[in-house]
Amino acid sequence: MFTDKSRYKKVSQYETTDSRGRTVKVVATPAPLQQSIRGFHLLKQGQRPDHLAALYLNDAAAFWRIAEANDCMLPEALTEKSEIAIPNKI
Repeated sequence: MFTDKSRYKKVSQYETTDSRGRTVKVVATPAPLQQSIRGFHLLKQGQRPDHLAALYLNDAAAFWRIAEANDCMLPEALTEKSEIAIPNKI
């Protein structure tokens, strides 16, 4: 269901019933990744988390690591900050 690079690859899944009575498959929230901070980036207008992940982590799909390092549930919330923490490469 998930690619090899996905943080959800090894996370457990379960079924539950939604408010309409439908059975749906749910993916549990993964445990936070323990990562050290490489430094900070001063965000400029128009910069996106996936572009920063490509620049600093050599993987645009790792944008979620930058969001997680900044305690942001959604990567879009990073654009409201002026300075964001950049994690080290794994």
